Amino acid sequence: MSGHSKWATIKRKKAATDAKRGKVFTRLLREIQVAAKLGGPIEGNARLRTAVQAARSVSVPSDNIDRAIKRGSGQLDGADYEDVVYEAYGPGGVGILVKTLTDNRNRTVGELRSILSRHGGSMAGANAVAYLFTERGSVAVPKDKIAEDDLMALALEAGADDLVDEGDRWLVQTDLKSFDPVRSAVQARIEDAEASLAPVASTSIPVTGKDAETLLKLLEALDDLDDVQNVYANFDIDESELSRLSS
Repeated sequence: MSGHSKWATIKRKKAATDAKRGKVFTRLLREIQVAAKLGGPIEGNARLRTAVQAARSVSVPSDNIDRAIKRGSGQLDGADYEDVVYEAYGPGGVGILVKTLTDNRNRTVGELRSILSRHGGSMAGANAVAYLFTERGSVAVPKDKIAEDDLMALALEAGADDLVDEGDRWLVQTDLKSFDPVRSAVQARIEDAEASLAPVASTSIPVTGKDAETLLKLLEALDDLDDVQNVYANFDIDESELSRLSS
């Protein structure tokens, strides 16, 4: 698996703990608010549709979702969050993208610098890392819900360009243009399939030993910041070592 997929797998394992702290709800509601602010009504707003669906999949109350949409569209007062993407380097020269939703850039960048300096990382200049990543769509499907051949046929017909084995689930991958039709086709068959938009790295950097251990601690520390929505990195750690370090 790519570094993106491996990190996504680790994040799924810690999601239950985050949910107990209410952190998942907070992140999803911020995303809904900003998506509504930037893209308008849900009918023509793919980002908002994806955010609302993600929120419903983890049982965020409908009233909370509606309020977040109203705050984003200016119908209710609330903090004014903005999208800010920061670029950084981690141990071993790994490129890191940190997507944030913040109402205070100075606070956010200060927290990021502090964590990076404690874990062998550093901030990077504009596009020093971003050029390594391309925004892609994906739809995750549990393997027990559909046979591989059936999913492959369904996804390809809708416009998908790849099907990735992620252990306990399939990941249907697509470019941005085909994301909506692919998502609609897959979710018409598997209602609880999880759709998302995320940057995917074109190349990966092998990381081992102490660098691998420090990198995972860095990514987790970044991910735990309140202003951080998602963290992406172009690392590649051997499967056995990854299992040992993330256990």
